[in-house]
Amino acid sequence: MNITGTIDRPLTHDPKKQAPMKPSTNEPAGSAIEDTTMTGATRSRQNRTREMQLIPEALARAHMHERLREAERERPAARLVAARRMQRRAERASRRARRALAMAVMQ
Repeated sequence: MNITGTIDRPLTHDPKKQAPMKPSTNEPAGSAIEDTTMTGATRSRQNRTREMQLIPEALARAHMHERLREAERERPAARLVAARRMQRRAERASRRARRALAMAVMQ
């Protein structure tokens, strides 16, 4: 028994397992299939195509990918900042060691 999900109750909530967003072949673009068994609020909620229902998900996915690309671009800069910080710390430790050595030799 192959049960397909509906827009309100999808078969799975995992986006990777859902069908890809492509135009339906049995309905013209921008139309919705009329269902005469629904009434009231349910009908107004269903008066949208599957593609329209998936627009927020597609926007969220695009936003997530953009944030990942932005993070990838910022990583080298963060590494450079950390390397400079460690270099300054090492230089301070080296100066302290030299000063301590000079003080030991002077006494």
